[in-house]
Formats: sequence, structure tokens, C-alpha cells
Amino acid sequence: MNALTLPDIAAQAARQSLPLDWVGMCGIALPVLLADQRLNAKADAGVSLDDAQARGIHMSRLYLALAMLEQENLTPALLRRVLQDFLDSHEGLATSAYLRIHSDVLLKRPALVSPLAGWKSYPISLDARLQGTVFHVELRVDVSYSSTCPCSAALSRQLIQQQFVDDFANTPLQHADVLAWLGSTRGIVATPHSQRSTAQLCLHLDGVLDDLPLIAAINHAEAALGTAVQTAVKRADEQAFALANGQNLMFCEDAARRLHLALQRFPGLLAFDVRVVHSESLHAHDAVAESHWHQEQP
Repeated sequence: MNALTLPDIAAQAARQSLPLDWVGMCGIALPVLLADQRLNAKADAGVSLDDAQARGIHMSRLYLALAMLEQENLTPALLRRVLQDFLDSHEGLATSAYLRIHSDVLLKRPALVSPLAGWKSYPISLDARLQGTVFHVELRVDVSYSSTCPCSAALSRQLIQQQFVDDFANTPLQHADVLAWLGSTRGIVATPHSQRSTAQLCLHLDGVLDDLPLIAAINHAEAALGTAVQTAVKRADEQAFALANGQNLMFCEDAARRLHLALQRFPGLLAFDVRVVHSESLHAHDAVAESHWHQEQP
């Protein structure tokens, strides 16, 4: 056998004639750049196998094409170039190319009042697909926030009112006495329950965008909710956070509607899916709401 000629089993004809929707690799370790931040990512790369007679694809060609992601910031244009390379290297075999990148982005977030700041992690994934000349890209990100139950808040206020009646019935009210009562554990006999919650956003991006609007989308969502979870805090920040929760009482339905209306105003989106999960502190189950939107075609 010629030592310079290595066998290519993948080039052999398939034993059973059948096209496949997706063939590739999952969990490829990969450093990527996003907003000038180098991320430790995992990639899933694949193509369709449309040639029913072909036994397999050339996976190494997909792997080598991913090197483009190491030196440039992730943009829709870069993702499309990588996918086009997938197809060019599989001419005659594939007509569709797929790429998913998942990682965690660290953003430094300031405290609400004090000069402190700390790092917060946001799980993200990018899903890109090229079918012929049709390019599709989705950005997924999880945003955590606090949600205080409006029903629990109303029930707590009722108990506080009843305690006030019990303590001050037929008693001349003095400003100092009421102020002291409000600051005591006897006065505030009940507090509403709240929970850490998560907004799962899937943003269908316009493929002609110059940049991936990740940080802008996170900021937009957190502003709409008003109660993003904090990092480093002092007591003044904790008090400000309590105020924010009191002014933003939310059922899961409220949070989903806030995000829906906010994202409709966010530029560069063709569609979006919103799913909010309130990890209940009262119940042993979660409260969940979903909403979807797509741009009307002219």
C-alpha cells in the first residue's frame, strides 16, 4: 500500500441511501471574543448531509473553520462567514450549515447607591443557521431579577393595618408614637414574599446588524424589570433594593408583559420569545409565563 495515500472511509458510498438533517460535532472547546471579552465557550457545528449516497461529512473541515472565531469579535457577519465556509467545504454534500455557541458573559455591575461594583454572570448562547442564502441568527440570554408577590404585599399591608388598629384603638395619636411603631417589629408584623426569578430571552436578530446587541439587550431587560439582582452591596444598596422591589411588585404575568413591551421597542429584532420563571418561595413549584412576537411582514 502506498504510504502517502491514506484511506478515506467517509468518501465511500453509504450502505443505506438516506439524507440526514444534521451531522457534526457538539461540545467543541473554543475561545471566542464578544464585546472584546474573551470567553471560554463550547460550540456545536454541523451541516446537513443532503447527498443520500455519501457515507459521511468532513468533520475536520468544520473544526478548522471555527478558528475564525478566535481573533474577531462575534458579529452576525462573522457567523455567516463561518457558516459559508462550512458549506463551501462541503460543496455537493450539504445545503444547510449550523453553529451554536454557548458560554457565560461576565459583566461588572455597579451597586444601586454606594460606589461598590461586582461581577455578574449571564448564560448566553448564539444559534446561527445558513440554508442556501437564507441566514438566521438567534441570541439567547438569561437575566436574573427579584420578584415580590403583589398578593403577598397586599395581605401583609392588611395585617399591618389590623395591628395598627389593635395598638391604637381609642388612643390619641402622637406623631412620635406612630413613628416608633412603624420602626418596630410589633408594627411591621408581616412582610411580602419574594423570590429570585429568571427571564429567558430568545432574540431573533436581523442578520445585517453590525454587532451583537448583547449588553444593550441585557441593560434593556433589566431596566424594564427594575429589580435586577445585585452583586456587592452595602446597607444603603440593600435598602434601595428593597425600595425597588416595593415599587415593582410583579406576578410572572407582569414581568412577561413588561419584557414584551420593552423588547418590541428594541432595534434590530425580527422576533423574540420571552419566558419568565419565578422560583416561588411560597410554593414548591415555579410560576411561569411566556410571550412571543414577530415582526409583521410588509
